[in-house]
Formats: sequence, structure tokens, C-alpha cells
Amino acid sequence: MMEKNQAVIRLPLEGEEREQSPAALARYYSDNGAEEILIFDCSKTEEDHEAAIGLIKEICQVAEIPVKAGGHIERAEDVKKLLYAGCAKAVLNYAKQSNIDLTEEVSKRFGKERIAASVDSSDVVSAPAALAEEYVSELISMEELKPFEERLRPLNCNMDWSEFKLGPDGLVPVVVQDYRTDEVLMVAYMNEEAYHKTIACGKMTYYSRSRKSLWLKGETSGHFQYVKELRVDCDCDTILAKVSQTGAACHTGNHSCFFHEIAKTDYQSSNPLKVFEHVYEVIGDRKVHPKEGSYTNYLFEKGIDKILKKIGEESAELIIAAKNPNPEEIKYELSDLLYHAMVLMVERGITWEEVTRELANR
Repeated sequence: MMEKNQAVIRLPLEGEEREQSPAALARYYSDNGAEEILIFDCSKTEEDHEAAIGLIKEICQVAEIPVKAGGHIERAEDVKKLLYAGCAKAVLNYAKQSNIDLTEEVSKRFGKERIAASVDSSDVVSAPAALAEEYVSELISMEELKPFEERLRPLNCNMDWSEFKLGPDGLVPVVVQDYRTDEVLMVAYMNEEAYHKTIACGKMTYYSRSRKSLWLKGETSGHFQYVKELRVDCDCDTILAKVSQTGAACHTGNHSCFFHEIAKTDYQSSNPLKVFEHVYEVIGDRKVHPKEGSYTNYLFEKGIDKILKKIGEESAELIIAAKNPNPEEIKYELSDLLYHAMVLMVERGITWEEVTRELANR
């Protein structure tokens, strides 16, 4: 078993942890060196268990590291709830024979890579090794779990500072992007010390030309930038940093420093995620601010049954279109289906970020 810096959250929270929300606690762990989060649902009642599932979903939405959860698993549907909440893996408790008995069923249903098991040498129940090897992707030793240790996370770096082409001032410009959206947040500069500090701690550190000193982004504001990826351009004279931005990147309070519009032409974005998010936002706005004559509002007024009926109709039309040789029909019908699916997403409060996260976990 590989040793990882794991953070453990037990629900309901106890002691000092009760002063924070589980989501805030998970974000803290995620930002400060944890490599994964283990959640154990210690609920006593079914009502508390349902509340814990809601909290697990919140945790999965904010954590940028794998989340694995177990506890209160009595049937396959309980495993499905954890995976649908966003967990990378559901953890079976091998101290319980009933969880061992579930192993083959849930592994075949959800995939071996989504199933883990917790083991303890003091368990009176032991699973056959062959069963675990065939149907479980990971064994988590309860005895080897250690208290979370906040620590620096050096980045794997394959470029030495000497390989950069420096400007006359000995600096390299850094273009900073939001890793989720690719939005440009800011431009700053690094000297050699700033570069090595960034690599050592995983937080963007720059050289301030005005103050002539090192500058850890977020040190005073709390708006840290956690490194997801560093790239260099073809001339080796500019760094592209993809980051997870806490709060605002700009000192004005704006998310990006590039908020002043100078000039603009009318154009249609073809970035898939931006198009999906724009249409989703329009649909969401129609729900909150109804517009007379709007087909979207007609669907919301008629309710979930009408929305589902339309999804069924559009699915059938897509199947028929796919049997025809003209791909234009497929594009048209698929667009109709996606639109009605987004109406359902808004109606049920599901976002594109949740959907893309689920796809990324598969």
C-alpha cells in the first residue's frame, strides 16, 4: 500500500471540526497538501445518512483531489449514492460480512476502479484474498491512517531555470490562466528564486518589479493560486501557469485582471464548454425571470413530466436521424436533445461542472 498524505473526515463532524462546514474543511485539506480525502459516514439513522450524502456531494464539488467515502453501506444503492455524489471510489467496510458479500455485485455494476475496501488486522471478518484481488482496486489500511499533515508539495519539474531565455531584467513573464475555464487571470514575472519557490510549495510566487522583492500571491489577501500545470512557450521565454484561484486574482476584487474592454467585434464563440454554459445560463435566467412567449418558460410551467416527455421525443428523433445518411440531421436533432437536457439540468439544479466532473471520474 502506497503511503499518501490522506485527510480523514468523519460525518457528523466532532470536536473542533464542528466549527467548520465539511466543504470548507475539505477545501482546506485540498489546498494544503492532502493527496486524497477519506470520508467515513458514521450516521446512526437513515435521516442522518441522507444528510451526510448531501454533505459528501458538497465536499466533492469543492475538493480538487480524489474523494473516497464509505460507511453506512448496506446495499448496492448505497454505493451508487456515494458515486453519484461525486466520489472517486466507494469504500466497503471489510469488518462487515455484508460488505464483503456486496463486493462482486458492486464491482461488476460500477467497475472495479470505483470500489475500495477498508481493512483492519483486528477485524473478526476477513475477505478471501482472491475476491479482493479480482473485484477491489484498493485496500485501505485503517491502522496506517495518520493525522493530516499540512506540508509543502514540491512539483515534479523537468526544466531548470538556466534553460529559460531571460529578459534584460533577468525575469520571465508568466501568463496565468484559470485551469477550469482557461480564462486569463493576470500576467506577472518570476526571477529564479520565485521559480524555485513556486516549484517547492505548489503556490504561485512572483517577483514584484515595483517592490523589488519576492511575492507569494495571496500571502496578505488569502487569494492563493495553487499550481495545476506549468508550461513554457516554444522560445522558452514565457511561462503559462494553469492555477486554481482562491478568491479574486485582481487587487480590484475582480476575478481576472482583464476586465476593461477596449474594443470588441460581434463574434460567436465555438468553445464547447462556453457555449454549453451560456445556453445553461440563459435557461436558468428564464426560470428566475420568466419571459412572455418563451418556449423555455412554457416547459418550466408545464413541469417535469413535460420536460421528460420532450427528452423522450427528441431522443427518438435523434435515433431516426442517425439512420439517415445526412449528418446535418444528426447535428440538428442532437442540439435539440442537448437543449432539453439542459432544461432538465436547470430544473433539477445540476450544473455542467458537476456533469464534466462525473465524466472525468469515469
